[in-house]
Amino acid sequence: MRLIASSLMLAVSAAAAPATPANSAAAGLSLPTQIVITLTLLTVLPAVIMAVTPFLRIVVVLHFLRQALGTQSTPSNQILIGLALFLSLMLIQPLCMDVYDNAWKPFETGKLSGEAAWHRASQPVKAYLSKFAREKDVKLMLEASHDAAPRSPEELELRVLVPAYILSELKAAFQIGAVIYLPFLVIDLLVASVTLSLGMVQLPPVMISAPFKLILFVLVDGWNLVVGSLLKSLQV
Repeated sequence: MRLIASSLMLAVSAAAAPATPANSAAAGLSLPTQIVITLTLLTVLPAVIMAVTPFLRIVVVLHFLRQALGTQSTPSNQILIGLALFLSLMLIQPLCMDVYDNAWKPFETGKLSGEAAWHRASQPVKAYLSKFAREKDVKLMLEASHDAAPRSPEELELRVLVPAYILSELKAAFQIGAVIYLPFLVIDLLVASVTLSLGMVQLPPVMISAPFKLILFVLVDGWNLVVGSLLKSLQV
């Protein structure tokens, strides 16, 4: 939480007084205005965590997994979101520490201005997003924003990288979800065929296939496979 708050304060300081020294970076705005800006940024914080971190891919894949298992609300949304959140924090910890050590600490000690600290903090974030953003999505955002194509990925703006990253992560999550769905769909089809051939039309096939899907998922250690594959696909 301190790292997140540090990033928010860097943004406020850079917007408030980019040309002032670091120890008075926010002097260009009154205290009530700074409080309003900070509270506004805090309201955007949940959307940032959900959309611009590995949380997006993880929570979508876990949702598809629960739907494929047919367990309705088990695990609950709180459990899935908690698992996705802690996995995301573990994955982005090196990035947060990089931002904290190279941007926030010098800004806090007065060695960097707010603008310089924000510029230094945005570089590792851009590098991280560029590794997962597809070129096709980046081109789409460049065309939508009417920006010229940069010479290198490091020159891309965050307003282009962030939506491109979100689109790329959604596609990756849906691809993984489709692969997860297939074996459980085969079980549903087999059970439905057997029940119809036996004339058991009054008994829903989903009730019969659910135990078989759970047994298969437990035997192959499904949680370890799914989470392990997600972590490997999201590691930098």
